[in-house]
Amino acid sequence: MRVTTASTTATVRVRYFAGARAAAGLDEETVGLGADATMRTLVDELAGRHGAALTRVLTACSFLLDGVAVRDTSIALPDGSGVDVLPPFAGG
Repeated sequence: MRVTTASTTATVRVRYFAGARAAAGLDEETVGLGADATMRTLVDELAGRHGAALTRVLTACSFLLDGVAVRDTSIALPDGSGVDVLPPFAGG
């Protein structure tokens, strides 16, 4: 697990699953963001941190914010929230 320390006002715990975990190279990390952080802010930050492999995966991922599916990337991320990054799964 990697923890980012910076002067921020919103800290988000990100957990990666399956192909997202492989692309990010870690299971989870804590990300510090500004007070006005949204899901889009987080996705952009993750893409910037982990490069092209994760950027490609993120375009197909679903996200859970504190256990609830999020489709609107303009939703605000409260301090202390958790985001699960879920790539598409095959099988049944």
